Amino acid sequence: MKPLAKETINRLIKKKIKISFAESCTGGLLSSMITSISGSSKVFKLGLVTYSNQSKINILKVSKKTIKKYGAVSREVCLAMVNNISKIGKTSMSISITGIAGPKGGNKKKPVGLVYIGLKKGNKINIEKHIFKKKGRYQIQKSAVEKSLKLILRTLK
Repeated sequence: MKPLAKETINRLIKKKIKISFAESCTGGLLSSMITSISGSSKVFKLGLVTYSNQSKINILKVSKKTIKKYGAVSREVCLAMVNNISKIGKTSMSISITGIAGPKGGNKKKPVGLVYIGLKKGNKINIEKHIFKKKGRYQIQKSAVEKSLKLILRTLK
């Protein structure tokens, strides 16, 4: 995954794009992966771990009603997270991640391994839904980070 992070940093530097993250189920793993690369300070501006609903409401300004209606792990919350981290970080590209890393917390409608990844670049927003099956907690987190890095690279082509 480190080569993927390095490629991401290099591409962001080349395109002079600053990036910010709002992470939930990955607990800062994406920010950690990016900052493990030398030169990341040229492009990485901000990473927030808003793990609890309260932090999503208080820090990211995700509406309490949105969380109550759709749940913290939803396309709608992921969208609010990516929009608001973009404003907070004042960056031209932002990522949000919310999901269920398990091993508990899932149900039929929202199984363990369900992760939403949001990317905002300028005014364009892409929300992806992933289900990482039969994986442990850390593997789900790593898979979400890997998908996020690949999404950034795809967007920067």
